[in-house]
Amino acid sequence: MKYRVFKRGKIVAQLFQLETLFRSPRTLRLRLLLALVCVMFVAILVSGFVFWPRSPTDLDHANSRITAQWMQAWQAGEVVALVRHTERCDRSANSCLGPADGITQVGSVAAQALGQGFRQLGMQQAQVLSSPLTRTAQTAHYMFGQDASAQDWLATCGPVLRDEVIAHKADKQNLVLVTHSSCISDFEKQTGFPHAIAAEYGSVLLVRIDSHKQLNVLGIINVPFWKTLNLAHAQN
Repeated sequence: MKYRVFKRGKIVAQLFQLETLFRSPRTLRLRLLLALVCVMFVAILVSGFVFWPRSPTDLDHANSRITAQWMQAWQAGEVVALVRHTERCDRSANSCLGPADGITQVGSVAAQALGQGFRQLGMQQAQVLSSPLTRTAQTAHYMFGQDASAQDWLATCGPVLRDEVIAHKADKQNLVLVTHSSCISDFEKQTGFPHAIAAEYGSVLLVRIDSHKQLNVLGIINVPFWKTLNLAHAQN
């Protein structure tokens, strides 16, 4: 009986010591410091989500000033357009245009509308390259009515894609690259957009590369934009 009382008394004493320790000025300072660190960590995370752009600028809904700026860059021959192929046959219930690894008939219509938009901008000083895969080759053909020069690097892509794009961009000549969503994602990761949303069918990522090979991502255009494009209004 005496042992039990002694043991209980010892436990109570230990608990009292712990309570006293947690109430000590030093412990309170440590707890305050830990809480401050946690708050700062959460603030950094939140500010990263708020201020770090997830995707390039949506040019579909840009104001006339921004639209005029990228159009002027096109007229100066400073633009690279990375185009994702249109609707692929093997992932759609729509009728195939031809081979199963190509695009659908709906995709061919979308490609024609896309090409018409580029022709409105002017293709006099533009080079067209495409991935050799069927769906990109077909997209390029229906965009411009002729086959584009096939380039393996537009299918393999990877960590050197940014350098390849800059290397193939001739001075004062726009460059249209028909490629894949995975390749566009690779390029976005290499140009400051590691969390960008995957490119839609027929979407276009516009990039400006000046005569000094300085690169600037301008933004993204999706297929419906071309139907509303008004060159005279945008350039005023």
